[in-house]
Amino acid sequence: MPKSWSGSVDLHLDIDTSGGRRAGLERALRAAIAAGRLAPGAPLPSTRALSAELGLSRGTVSAAYDQLIAEGHIIAVPGSGTRVADIAHRADQAPASAPSTWAGSATATAAGLSPGEARRGESHRTPVHDLLPGRPDLSTFPSAAWLRSTRRVLAEAPSEVHALSDPRGRPELRAALADYLGRARGVHAEPERIVVTSGYAQSLGLLASVLREAGTAAFAMEEPGHPFHRAIVRRAGLGVVPLPVDDMGARAEPLDGVGAAVLTPAHQYPSGATLGPDRRRAFVAWARGAGGLLVEDDYDGEFRYDRQPVGALQGTAPDHVVYGGTTSKTLAPALRLGWLVLPAHLVEPFAEAKRLADAHTQSLGQLVLADLIGTHAYDRHVRASRLRYRRRRDLLVKTLRARVPHIRVLGIAAGLHALVLLPDGGPGEDEVMRRAAAHDLALMPLGGHWHHPAGRPQGFVVGYSTPLGAAYPAALEALCAVLTARPA
Repeated sequence: MPKSWSGSVDLHLDIDTSGGRRAGLERALRAAIAAGRLAPGAPLPSTRALSAELGLSRGTVSAAYDQLIAEGHIIAVPGSGTRVADIAHRADQAPASAPSTWAGSATATAAGLSPGEARRGESHRTPVHDLLPGRPDLSTFPSAAWLRSTRRVLAEAPSEVHALSDPRGRPELRAALADYLGRARGVHAEPERIVVTSGYAQSLGLLASVLREAGTAAFAMEEPGHPFHRAIVRRAGLGVVPLPVDDMGARAEPLDGVGAAVLTPAHQYPSGATLGPDRRRAFVAWARGAGGLLVEDDYDGEFRYDRQPVGALQGTAPDHVVYGGTTSKTLAPALRLGWLVLPAHLVEPFAEAKRLADAHTQSLGQLVLADLIGTHAYDRHVRASRLRYRRRRDLLVKTLRARVPHIRVLGIAAGLHALVLLPDGGPGEDEVMRRAAAHDLALMPLGGHWHHPAGRPQGFVVGYSTPLGAAYPAALEALCAVLTARPA
């Protein structure tokens, strides 16, 4: 039998009965419908349920419903109860949204999002073609495996899982991560030194605050680098010193006056370089000699296509490196699951900062991820994704070389993005972004990734993993059309 609405859904109404109870109820319902709190098609309580809830007679409620039906605000559907009518002109009453374009700033302003995700959040519609970086192909999310793990977790987890717990995170996930990171990324990670966070953005922000309170005045950050991460560090009250990047990754200079250096050693963002062995040793030597800290952002280290992924920098100096990871690139950014592997002396102050920030990261997602890792469903998904993204990158490089040979694609065969540099003397970023808007193509310009963009190379960070399913060839075609200046 169909479930009654009574007792299952709440309806909040502010009723002014000064002009009569029935008239007050009618006005309250009209106001709720006009404001959109009762959307078109939304069911209304039965007259019996609403009269009991409001302390009105059933006849009063029936009379109010009859009046609103006569006015066309609601409809009575035999066998389905009473619902809000779908009045076409109601959409005209809503405030108009400002028109959106996809030629925007590379600086992210939405908390916890990559620049590409922030651009999506700022827009009011989805582009036809999306090559913004920062997101995996969400159509390949392992829904079946996630559902199986969720069922096991809900069937087996004790009731206390729904209570606030250790701000460091669930012990099940910390143990699973210690095992996974050790075998897959070469990280020295005891569960006691892992803190689960709500994504890398929170990890970096909390770490910057902890280090500021300990006396750190500035972070060294890669140039070019992630503009959103620079904003997080500055928001924590720290200065930012640029670390120059070349085809061997970041250079270990200048480091005077900084307490920590944030690096992307496996796959520099956005250049795509890998930190060379000499550079790795130089940074570790600095950290040991100067008492500094290295912050390793291993955002897509699992995705190396031409060889085995390079091991984590943390494995060479566990007491001087903070290792940060996330599910944003392997599964989905909206899961908001990340982690830090910390030197022992930072675990307690960081865990306290996490407790004061939001008590702890939601437990059920942690337990589901722990089950995915423990059953190796996570490994299988990463391996399948690695093959899929390798094919996409290969197609990007092959297509651009054949059709836009004056364009350079930089970076190793890894990750979910490629850096495309524009040639000197040709159209710049602003012109290409105008063309992209005409083709309804979302692109991320390189300019915002520089601390000081004047006189720097121009180009685009192309997120080839972003298009859903079979939409990638069309997005790549749009990119070629933009770069070859074909008419939209």
